[in-house]
Amino acid sequence: MLFNKYIFFFTTSVLITFILMSICFCNFCFANQNLQFSFHKLESDKKGHTLLIIGGIQGDEPGGFNAASILATRYKITKGNLWIIPNLNFISIINRSRGVYGDLNRKFAGISPDDPDYNTIAEIKKVILNKKVDAVLNLHDGSGFYRKKYIDDMHNPLRWGQSIIIDQKIIDHPFGNLMETAKKAVKEINLKIKSKEERYSIHNTKTYNGNHEMSKTLTYFAIRNSKPAFGLEVSKSFLTYKRAYYHLLVMENFFKNFGVEFERDFELSFSGVKDAINKDIQICLNNKILLDLEDARKQLRYIPFRKDKKIELNSRNPLFALVEYQGKYQVFYGNRNITYIYPEYFEYDEQCADSINILIDGVEKKINFGKMIKVKKHFVVKPIKDSRVNIIGFVGEDKNKDEANILVRKNDFIKKFSVDKSGLIYRIEVYKEKKFSGMVLVKFII
Repeated sequence: MLFNKYIFFFTTSVLITFILMSICFCNFCFANQNLQFSFHKLESDKKGHTLLIIGGIQGDEPGGFNAASILATRYKITKGNLWIIPNLNFISIINRSRGVYGDLNRKFAGISPDDPDYNTIAEIKKVILNKKVDAVLNLHDGSGFYRKKYIDDMHNPLRWGQSIIIDQKIIDHPFGNLMETAKKAVKEINLKIKSKEERYSIHNTKTYNGNHEMSKTLTYFAIRNSKPAFGLEVSKSFLTYKRAYYHLLVMENFFKNFGVEFERDFELSFSGVKDAINKDIQICLNNKILLDLEDARKQLRYIPFRKDKKIELNSRNPLFALVEYQGKYQVFYGNRNITYIYPEYFEYDEQCADSINILIDGVEKKINFGKMIKVKKHFVVKPIKDSRVNIIGFVGEDKNKDEANILVRKNDFIKKFSVDKSGLIYRIEVYKEKKFSGMVLVKFII
């Protein structure tokens, strides 16, 4: 099993075209089962403990996998280490299913080699058992609000939300006093939560005493192998951003208590987490095409794809996937289908330069393909030898005419050709004869 600083198994720069063959249980069923999980290592120069964070073990729990994704992309570790798997059950995330092949979190006590989840279970077990891992946090979204005594249908011992799960009180490990660790976390976390209903409790499932169902879980597999493990449950009664907020709030407390120090580039608040999930979401295809998907139209047409259909998808965010279906591509961001891409196929000019010069509000800049520029008033694409510039949506556009050396303003565009619903983002495409060279996005600032 190969480890590197950021990625395991599924990289954010990898061929990720999957063939959708049929509809199954009103969701997606893939012929090519290559939606592998990604492994992100955030490691510091200062020695310290290593926490393993797992999100997405059940695909219908977006609070967990979005929180883990934010950890992987928006945090910097300054002491100790975080190992993060944000999308363990990626195919179930896309399907909005608890488990396309059954509940993945009930397959750790035993699994048939014929089970489609067999390799996923085998690989995540290897990660958990790595000697560097000091503790495991498994992120879940649970129903209602856990209460030790019955209050009503949503607040009772059979609910899971707003709780820290332990399988037993103690194990033989330097951090093995699970009950005391959970008590300390709950006490400190609840001081930061104003709403009494939303405060956390400890739920000891007493798995060792004969809880057959919980004995099949990831956390109990870790416990049986002398690894401290905690299930972090947030209530499904909340919207996704609020669930992710609480997951991050709880995890940061665990980081502190395990001596892991960190920085983040956003405010830990409901609005800060909401922005972290929904803003600045982009994908780059084949290092030539950037698509800004924060406000994407439901359909993006005539995107220049390679004739051989090879697609390399790059994204800062590990929750993106591209799925081919009936001649178009669906772009998934976690469990959300963000847009449909309708491709137009070209040969790619692999010998072309990787940049163009653009006069942006009077200042000339060299811009690489697969990037976005911001424009206040106007831009001019400088002429490119033996190449043709096609500004998509430009009024009077002619596919056979070179649109370099033309002053272009926002009002010169037909809005329906924009990448975004707001009509602010447009495509500049460059061709050499009939071959596609690359694309730059232009975003007008208003």
